[in-house]
Amino acid sequence: MIARRNFLSAVLAFCLALLPWLNFAPTASALGGKLPPLNQPAPEFTLPTNTGDGEVSLSDYRGKWVVLYFYPKDFTSGCTLEARRFQEDLPKYMEKNTQILGVSADSVDSHAEFCDSEGLKFPLLADTDGEVSKAYGSWIGYLSMRHTFIIDPEGIIREEYTGVNPAIHSSEVLARLDELQSANS
Repeated sequence: MIARRNFLSAVLAFCLALLPWLNFAPTASALGGKLPPLNQPAPEFTLPTNTGDGEVSLSDYRGKWVVLYFYPKDFTSGCTLEARRFQEDLPKYMEKNTQILGVSADSVDSHAEFCDSEGLKFPLLADTDGEVSKAYGSWIGYLSMRHTFIIDPEGIIREEYTGVNPAIHSSEVLARLDELQSANS
């Protein structure tokens, strides 16, 4: 039963990863729920992680920009590619006073293995019951959808991405972050 569920999770994650390339981006309200509104406070959360003291809260990062990205599953091709791109660009994010946080329904142990395997130096958060993913309109069944939010230093959502292409997503986020930070200067 567990192997079958893992197989179905992988197939669903693969299909969701293909949607942007097929030029079909379903509306988040149809699949993942209602997205939190732009230019409003981001839903607060505290989730377990494999880094630091074991828990991360959004409020821990007040005073910093946050890139909060939701993804379906550790070790799947699209999620691995997306995480690698964020890791490659991590020094650029750090220069911009920006913290990357990844969220999926995987366990803390799975996240630890994924970080070790891919050399990830940013926190991955375990939303095993999907409550945070639901608050961000990023939950489908028992997986997080591939959505990203840019949150400013005051905790306000400034940008959202629902049609994510893992290969170029980090570059898109960096470009938009430049625009947002320039506008706030």
